[in-house]
Amino acid sequence: MKKGKVWKYGDNVDTDVIIPARYLNTSSHEELAKHCMEDIDKTFAAQVNSTDIIIAGDNFGCGSSREHAPIAIKASGVELVIAKSFARIFYRNAINIGLPILEHPFLSNETDKDDFLEYDLSQGIVRNITKGKNYTCNKFPDEIQKLVNAGGLINYTREKLKT
Repeated sequence: MKKGKVWKYGDNVDTDVIIPARYLNTSSHEELAKHCMEDIDKTFAAQVNSTDIIIAGDNFGCGSSREHAPIAIKASGVELVIAKSFARIFYRNAINIGLPILEHPFLSNETDKDDFLEYDLSQGIVRNITKGKNYTCNKFPDEIQKLVNAGGLINYTREKLKT
C-alpha cells in the first residue's frame, strides 16, 4: 500500500488550469511541473510533494487534448489522481504517460484537502486514513496496469520489444 496527502479540487477542472496554455511552448517536464495547477491553486507547485494525491469531482481534465496536463501532474510528484469521472482524452493521455488514475462516484465528497489516503492500485482499494473510510474504485485491467507501471506507453512498448 502506498500513501499520500490529498489536494482537492472540484468539478470540470480543465487542462487550461492544470497547465495554462502560456507554458505549452516547452516540452520540459520540470518546467511544466513548476506551473502545474497555478491558475486554480497558486500554492500547489511550491508545496506539492512526491506521493501526494489529487482528488477531484466530475469531468477532470476536460478541455483541450493536450498531453501536457497529465505530464505536468506526474512531473510535479503526484502519484495518483482520483476523480468521480475523467474527460475521455485526459483519461487516455494519463494512461499513455503512466499517470495512475482511479474513478469513484463519491470518494471526493467524503475527502478533504490534507487528508491522508493509502491505496493499492492493483486492487483498486483506497483507504482514507484520516477519516477511517474504505473505498473500492474501478481499477484498470491487468494489461493497462502493466502499461501504467512501466511509466507509460513508450516505456511499455520498449519493454515488450525487448522480449
